[in-house]
Amino acid sequence: MLVVTLIAIVVFAAAFTVPRGNNCNDIFPIFLNKTSFMVFIVSYAFALFSSTTSILMFLSILTARYAEVDFLKSSSKRLIIGLTSLFLAIATTMIAFSAALSIFLDHRVKWVSLLITLSACIPIGLFLMLQVPLLFQMVKSTYWSDIPWQKKG
Repeated sequence: MLVVTLIAIVVFAAAFTVPRGNNCNDIFPIFLNKTSFMVFIVSYAFALFSSTTSILMFLSILTARYAEVDFLKSSSKRLIIGLTSLFLAIATTMIAFSAALSIFLDHRVKWVSLLITLSACIPIGLFLMLQVPLLFQMVKSTYWSDIPWQKKG
């Protein structure tokens, strides 16, 4: 939950700090018509929404009433949604970082931009490698249970 909260804080702050600022004559950003700027804005918006969703899901697990039904279905569904939205938050934050880097470097040093963008894929890959087996196991045990007395659906 701490990581998701930090992502939400950084994304919220970055949404108001437009790369390279605004034009002096009006309030619109300088790079409003660039594709990389639109990728930056859209990915930061998705990062904010998915990190907020993840925070709410993990908080709802903490504030559950701890009944048997909660542990069978409700908590696992919340954990699945929380982990999925956490992955989306990390992935879209890295996409937004790469887009902001592309705006700042303005294709002058392509190899640096490419190297840093590829390095941004490392956290996404680590999360996939470490958490996807847990996520698949949670989905399997929640929706395709082998326990005969557990109700489906």
